[in-house]
Amino acid sequence: MKKSNLASPSRRTFMSGLGAVTILPAAAWAQPISALNLSALEARHGGRLGVCAEDGQRRATWRADERFAYCSTFKLFLAACVLERVQRGLETLDRPVPISQNDMVMHGPITAPAVGSTLTVEQLCKATVEVSDNPAANILIREMGGIEMWRAWYPSIGDQVTRVDRLETDLNTALPDDPRDTTTPAQYATNLKTVLQGTRLSPAHLQLLTKWLIDTPTGAGRIKAGVPSGYRVAHKTGTGDRATHNDIGIVSPPAGEPIRIVVYFTGAQNASAAQIDAIIAEATRASLRALGRGA
Repeated sequence: MKKSNLASPSRRTFMSGLGAVTILPAAAWAQPISALNLSALEARHGGRLGVCAEDGQRRATWRADERFAYCSTFKLFLAACVLERVQRGLETLDRPVPISQNDMVMHGPITAPAVGSTLTVEQLCKATVEVSDNPAANILIREMGGIEMWRAWYPSIGDQVTRVDRLETDLNTALPDDPRDTTTPAQYATNLKTVLQGTRLSPAHLQLLTKWLIDTPTGAGRIKAGVPSGYRVAHKTGTGDRATHNDIGIVSPPAGEPIRIVVYFTGAQNASAAQIDAIIAEATRASLRALGRGA
């Protein structure tokens, strides 16, 4: 079994009872990073976990460089892409977009009632992020010029890892050893830093995206359930075949630096949705403890 994966230059690795622990030089991180050991959580339901949690000083990972189907977690970045297009004058948030029956796929809580009418680009983004409306995501990709245009966005932020191959809902199949529509926890954690803690989005657009991520009602039992009281969570969930439950986002404690966290879990056997969500929550708790940030 592959243990925790902490990629970096000039690293020193030793073995302990908790698995492989890697200490980075001070130039890479201000504090030693922590290696998680989540094998017991994986064994509970027979699944595979991928975790990357980091703040400005430390990083805690488990299978962080392995590929996982990202499912609907990509919608955070899709909305960011659309907002960037607005900033470049290629799109406007108030533009009405016709919604037709041909657009409909499973799970369209906002778009399905709008068939035969229009939704604005902003309404489509909000629906995509807050309630994970699948037709809304596909429509946004279509409106930007198609999947090739969307695929090109990731390299524009320095991401050469994430693959874009299909639209909703086909991208949720999460087949073993299938690289289509996958990423790594480490790469998506980097993308969170670029998009939510960088300067690509204007302050107004960053505030808008963050509000959608905070207001989402999805995933109450995932990252949100794994953080101490008083922590703010701006996140996006994803759910797919083979008992795949994902959650990514920024966790902001009452004091101290925000924490970027990506938790992917797939392949659970004989587990309820609540039990799988609990794995996400427990992996979150372990990650925060490893960073010295949790209760």
